[in-house]
Amino acid sequence: MKANTTDLVAPSVRVSYACLAGSMALVGSYVGLSKLLVLVFPVFLLAWLRFGIAAVAMVGWVKRPADEAPLSGHDRRLLFLESFLGNFLFSICMLYGVTLSTALAAGVIMAALPGVVALMSRVFLGERLPRRVLLGIACAVAGIALVSWSKQHGGDAPSSAVENSRALLGNLLLIGAVFCEASYVIIGKKLSGHVGPRRISALVNLWGLALVTPFGLWQALSFDFTTVAPPTWALLLFYALAASVATVWLWMTGLRHVPAAQAGVFTVMLPVSAAAVGVLLLGEAFSAAQAGAFALALLGVVLATWPDRR
Repeated sequence: MKANTTDLVAPSVRVSYACLAGSMALVGSYVGLSKLLVLVFPVFLLAWLRFGIAAVAMVGWVKRPADEAPLSGHDRRLLFLESFLGNFLFSICMLYGVTLSTALAAGVIMAALPGVVALMSRVFLGERLPRRVLLGIACAVAGIALVSWSKQHGGDAPSSAVENSRALLGNLLLIGAVFCEASYVIIGKKLSGHVGPRRISALVNLWGLALVTPFGLWQALSFDFTTVAPPTWALLLFYALAASVATVWLWMTGLRHVPAAQAGVFTVMLPVSAAAVGVLLLGEAFSAAQAGAFALALLGVVLATWPDRR
């Protein structure tokens, strides 16, 4: 294979892949662990604390490097959208969705990410969408339908119509989180060619902090912080640094050297790690129907991201 001369100055393809995989694995882990945090903190307060902790951690990343061009008006709009969709709305949909549903269901639903990324890459980036990708999206949708059905008719079904509605709403919010995260991938690809990964991470986080501050302050006024145990504060610190610092920096670092559709392959690490946390750490049941749903979702991943023969 012919060597790429840019490899002399850019991270290798393998390093880029490792960054993308590590980013999505971290996202999946905190999607699962956030189930513990939302039992203690109200959702908006949790998001506000996350963005606030990350803002302190990344204060040195805000300043523009000398070798980086000033932000254009287009870049500023993209940064706002990146934060609003991939940071603010994703956090709200994911946290409320996990509250109403389960970490395992979140893992299965998040498995639709590669197919959604591929579809949005076709619409917004003009990438070709082969028949295999369409079939993969259909498998992912079938997996989502099966996990929703299993919660209402399986052994872990809710006991009342109200709880049925809560589970359905939770799954719908998680589906919304999928589209928010897919938007994050597409917009990030456009940004990564103009702005450095660390500065993107810091600016996107600041926008998220600004957006959630009114809601966070509102919930903080009636919250008793003395009831929070030290292990919960430690988990919150991990959540904030993983969600707003590490994952964004790793993703943007890898995305600078990998096409958006190809980067979508690595979103499979999100549902896998979220489901693993749900089963191994949170003690959630893993029924046959959920196993089938997860298999369908992963089949959709394989179909949507399998490379074409050349």
